[in-house]
Amino acid sequence: MPLLGEGIIPSGAIGNQLNALTRRAFRLPMVVQIYNSSPLLAALLSNAERASGGVSPITVPVQGASMTTTQASDFSGTFNQPQLNQGVWNAEFNMKLMTTPIPFLGMEGAVQMNEAIIPILAARMNDAGNSVQQYLSNTLWNQATDNGMDIIGLPGAIDDGTNLVTYGNINRTNYPWWKSKVIAVAGAPVPTRALMLQYIASTFKSGNEMPTFGICGLGTWASLAQDFMGLERYMITPGRSFAEGEGPSAAFSALMVAGVPIYADPNAVEGEFYFYNSSYGKFYIHDQAAFAFTGFESTLPNMQIGFIGAVVTILEHVIVKPSAFSRISGFSYLNI
Repeated sequence: MPLLGEGIIPSGAIGNQLNALTRRAFRLPMVVQIYNSSPLLAALLSNAERASGGVSPITVPVQGASMTTTQASDFSGTFNQPQLNQGVWNAEFNMKLMTTPIPFLGMEGAVQMNEAIIPILAARMNDAGNSVQQYLSNTLWNQATDNGMDIIGLPGAIDDGTNLVTYGNINRTNYPWWKSKVIAVAGAPVPTRALMLQYIASTFKSGNEMPTFGICGLGTWASLAQDFMGLERYMITPGRSFAEGEGPSAAFSALMVAGVPIYADPNAVEGEFYFYNSSYGKFYIHDQAAFAFTGFESTLPNMQIGFIGAVVTILEHVIVKPSAFSRISGFSYLNI
């Protein structure tokens, strides 16, 4: 509907006449309002590995017990007879399928031919990529179980058996080395540098490696950032003014604690921190279905003039050393 009677556009009959005789002044491009950027999804996609067909196409041998025994000996050099113990298990994962159908009615093409402001098919193709990324990001933060359809999210993959007992076909109750560090902090404390240092060290102790990065919700991140703000220092170059550069910057894109950057993700659950190790956690994406487009097929067999295609994605989120990851929950956060 035209907006009449506001600004320089009159209302009434004159406004209607202008509307009938004047094209609208569209400003391109189309601005998308509904999708969020996700630092976690960007990190996993940049670190993804290829996978292919087969049953349990992502099978990773993992060692959970000693296969040899070291012992002291004397001058004679004798030792106890070695025992053959199972030390290696297979962590097995199947990939999951996501499809994003893209319809294109024949009459849409006829109406828009030579008169399109933004081709509706181009808008749908762009939306399909955004849609699958938003779906993946939401699933990563909220999927706590392996239901056979969705990828396994952080609450299930980084867990001690509370949400997902059997992960990668290995039972966490039977094999505690397959658990992640999960801590529920009492009293809803405000996140601070000292607390983050404590839980980074706890993650290090659990998995024998430092996490690559930490990630949390925007309100939680903003609460933690306040513990850094009073320590800011502005480095000014002598002889230069702020006008020659960007000026002094306030706050940080990542909060560094003990060399571990902590990022904010808009899809994260507030009050929680995940400490992630990108050496052992990543996407495995099918080499023939990495956001692949099927092409358009006619809908005439369904008695309709038009076409339909789909963006097909086959992947799984896989963690092969859960002990190197942690989930810390129970913090207070800012309402933003």
